[in-house]
Amino acid sequence: MTKTIMITGATAGFGAAMARRFAEADWRVVATGRRIDRLERLVEEFGSERVAVAPFDMQDSTAMEAALAALPDPFRGIDVLVNNAGLALGTAPVPQAKLDDWLTMINTNIVGLVTLTHKLLPVLIERKGAIVNLSSVAASYPYSGGNVYGATKSFVQQFSLGLRSDLHGTGVRVTSIEPGMAETEFTLVRTKGNQEASKALYQGVQPLTAQDIADAIFWVVNLPPHVNINRLELMPVNQSWAGFQVYREQKA
Repeated sequence: MTKTIMITGATAGFGAAMARRFAEADWRVVATGRRIDRLERLVEEFGSERVAVAPFDMQDSTAMEAALAALPDPFRGIDVLVNNAGLALGTAPVPQAKLDDWLTMINTNIVGLVTLTHKLLPVLIERKGAIVNLSSVAASYPYSGGNVYGATKSFVQQFSLGLRSDLHGTGVRVTSIEPGMAETEFTLVRTKGNQEASKALYQGVQPLTAQDIADAIFWVVNLPPHVNINRLELMPVNQSWAGFQVYREQKA
């Protein structure tokens, strides 16, 4: 039986790679995102019987509801929800950070994620499906400038565990995916298009790729239905943990 997966943020990076990975494996894919032109490329690539688009901004619950209501009948029985859409904005420490950036991250990474999850829970429970939430290593290892972004990903991590607990006995599987450094549009978005900052971050490193994450998620959701991966943390070999910061006062 052909299964259906909904992937948020499918216009680029992890989401686009996942959409292609699952479509190539003959899944039905519901691809969401703000950039309709990029979503339509997926339909052109795989056909309307394989991919349906649901264009909406994760911060707009009304548009989300309308897009879900407009899904073609074959795509309504969603077996897997991948909450991938999210972003980081800014690298400034708390005193210099912009409140608007914080609120955008909270409304996208948290509010949008829980809103969509809540809307789809009935069908996911009915179909004994799976929920995969994209968290981050930033949820577990704070760094300077990570502040609200890391906090939103900690929420996603904890919310995943809470879902897992509350969905006990339903057959619904829940996984938190927690990637480290991966080369996508992430840094360009975070720095508002600073190509040099993105280049410098990945210089001399072999980071994770969007395909790596897509392959990992494909493995997770295709495990036997009695197997649940609670959390999966991934880092490139060239990334590991740093030491603690220590501030030393300067004597007069």
